[in-house]
Amino acid sequence: MNDELVLSVEHLRQSFAIGRDKLEVIRDINLQIRKGESLAIVGASGQGKSTLMHLMGGLEKPSGGVVRILGQEIYKLRESARSRLRNQSVGFVYQLHRLLPEFTALENVLLPLLIRRVPRHSVQAWGEEILARVGLGERLQHKPGMLSGGERQRVALARALVTRPALLLADEPTGNLDSESAESVHDLMLSLNRELGTALVIVTHEPALAAHMGRVLRLQNGVLQTLES
Repeated sequence: MNDELVLSVEHLRQSFAIGRDKLEVIRDINLQIRKGESLAIVGASGQGKSTLMHLMGGLEKPSGGVVRILGQEIYKLRESARSRLRNQSVGFVYQLHRLLPEFTALENVLLPLLIRRVPRHSVQAWGEEILARVGLGERLQHKPGMLSGGERQRVALARALVTRPALLLADEPTGNLDSESAESVHDLMLSLNRELGTALVIVTHEPALAAHMGRVLRLQNGVLQTLES
């Protein structure tokens, strides 16, 4: 295990006002994720797993606490700098693949790099390689409507990894897939986690999916708990 600290969360809190009341969704969470580590956060629906994912990935400002990615305190950055950090260092995979239907698989995968204004000719070979690694080397020019659900999710995974992110955050990444496709995508994420050294965090309500991760924590009533062995 590499000792490089990728993600650090300190006393993280998130609450929302509901009339005169306050709903606490995330309560004083502390967490560290290192390079090459894999972590599953499990919990029932409505426990705040997606909110925690958004907070860790710089998508939603917390009510309190600190989030650092590669040593940078992300919520002290301007929005433009935070967006740049997300683009360069964080990959996201969601339950819904969120591919652009008018673009081919290769174009969808290359999009994060093209947004960074990297010339297409300099990254096309890498985009093709990462698609080949997820088993879609023969589907480069297929648009999402021509792909199965499992294949679309593999394209989404390739898109998340094409920037070689330090941190990959996956929010119920196999929730819409059949069991065979889900197992395939999950195994692929773990394989690439080991191969590329990307820190991997998956939030899921499926304990069986989490069983193969290096660590498993439970989010309950806004608090992260270590599961008893």
